[in-house]
Amino acid sequence: MLTRVHWSTLGEDLVAPSTVTALWLSLLTAFCSTIACLVLGFPLALLIARASSRTAAVLRAAVMVPLVLPPMVGGLALLSLLGRSGVIGKPVFEATGFSLPYTTAGVVVAQTFVAMPFLVITLEGVLRTSGQGHERVAASLGASRWRVLTRVTLPLVTPGLVAGTVLAFARAMGEFGATALFAGNSEGVTRTMPLAIYTAYNGVGVSQDSALALSLLLLVSAVVIVAGLRSWREEAVR
Repeated sequence: MLTRVHWSTLGEDLVAPSTVTALWLSLLTAFCSTIACLVLGFPLALLIARASSRTAAVLRAAVMVPLVLPPMVGGLALLSLLGRSGVIGKPVFEATGFSLPYTTAGVVVAQTFVAMPFLVITLEGVLRTSGQGHERVAASLGASRWRVLTRVTLPLVTPGLVAGTVLAFARAMGEFGATALFAGNSEGVTRTMPLAIYTAYNGVGVSQDSALALSLLLLVSAVVIVAGLRSWREEAVR
């Protein structure tokens, strides 16, 4: 891929209007889905880490389903649940006229669906490793549950929380299959960077030069995230 990038026009390819639109939409939706992963994933990881082994196994298996599902199957599952004729989507559409698929919000939902397992599994491992000893001591000294959570639990799991958040953001940025099926491929609305790259090689959307530039940007971002995260965790351990 590096040999196919036109380095002389790389800057122009990256600032082309359709390229910038796809880039900013990817950043916006990935940021929103990461926030959703934090809001939903932290309590879920805490529940799994503190549950009995049997309950934790069931919850962990449910959380990991998006990791093993083919992306298109994940998109179909979301349509079956949240589409206009879906289990939840149909009554919502009939009552309000609101339809989630093929909207920017639908992109966020699809990204959250595939990215949240990275946060939950990473955070659960850290929660189990840290144990409950410090929390019990704080509770025995009269600290409320909220105080124990904010003053004891969160500082102990911060490295895992940061790592899971970064991984979730990176996964959201690269999401393609579930987004394509559930949210579609409308420029400026649902066409994120992976979808822009795909459509370029079908003769529509951004040019192939811009698609290669976006691919290079995603590649560099992935390398920087992984290398930076590894360095940060090594420093945190020290």
